Amino acid sequence: MYPRTLPRSPVTFSEAQYKSSSFFAIALILQTPVENRSILKGIALYPARPVDLSSKSEYALLALLELSPHYASGEPLQIRQIASQQNIPDRYLEQLLATLRRAGLVKSQRGARGGYLLARDPWKITLYDVVSCIEGFEPQADPTQVSNTPEAQVIQGVWGEVRQAAEGVLHKYTLQDMVEKRNAQQQVDIMYYI
Repeated sequence: MYPRTLPRSPVTFSEAQYKSSSFFAIALILQTPVENRSILKGIALYPARPVDLSSKSEYALLALLELSPHYASGEPLQIRQIASQQNIPDRYLEQLLATLRRAGLVKSQRGARGGYLLARDPWKITLYDVVSCIEGFEPQADPTQVSNTPEAQVIQGVWGEVRQAAEGVLHKYTLQDMVEKRNAQQQVDIMYYI
């Protein structure tokens, strides 16, 4: 005979924990080889919430990757240039760049030859800086509002480990690392055409 299981009450997570699932998603995606990423589709941390990088964060990272090679020359790129290269809607990109500018990750230059530049060296901007700016991560939930049941404490402990691991990966990678990975990928793509 199989043991009888009692129905469990649903475990609730704070809004901050729910929003921070992007941390786990990015860490999981970055640590999974490209050829195996299709298996990540449909994995969910929460019901009906797949583990995936948000469009906002992805577009922000794409825009910053487009700006990175131009940092040394000090040549600004206009929104329409970035949008056409990375296939990002102009208006949406404008909003994202404004958010990144307020966070000090990019700076704008006015005038006919104006546009956007990185505000710091690409190796000084981590993925954590970008994603936390765009997603607006909040601090962890107040421990007094978390249930004191052993089950809730176990879940909170595991979730804390997941958060730390994800934050570690996001702190580990910089825009310069991503540019180097992109350049290596482009070289591999060129080799396939030969």
